[in-house]
Amino acid sequence: MVGLLVTLSDRVRRAGPGRRESRDAGWTLIELLVVLSIIMILTSIGLVLYRNSVQSAKEAALRSNLFIMREAIDQHYADRGEYPDSLDALVSTSYLRAIPLDPITDSTTTWQTIPAPAEPGSLRTTAGIYDVKSGAQGTALDGTAYSDW
Repeated sequence: MVGLLVTLSDRVRRAGPGRRESRDAGWTLIELLVVLSIIMILTSIGLVLYRNSVQSAKEAALRSNLFIMREAIDQHYADRGEYPDSLDALVSTSYLRAIPLDPITDSTTTWQTIPAPAEPGSLRTTAGIYDVKSGAQGTALDGTAYSDW
């Protein structure tokens, strides 16, 4: 018991108040691995959240662009009594400033147009564009296909 007290008092005297012994001065390998593991887990969670936020922003822009084009088609029909022949006709008649970009495909040429049903007794050979959809392949974050929007 006395030997233990002498050993403890020697350690305190050598280390001094507020000092640490040399063997307690660094981090152990296990402590470093635990810290690195926590950092890697938090980083991977952050990357997934970032990718999902970018994808959801693109999907929101796609929904907005589809809404704007559909409103322009409806306005064209209300004003002129016929559907536009193409998306370029909406631009040339000033219903749109420009054909919006499909944010999923990063192109203005991938829009899929749906022709209007032929009106009975009409002399027109083309019925015009009734609706527009995205030409993007794949599914959204909610599981629906872009081509169904």
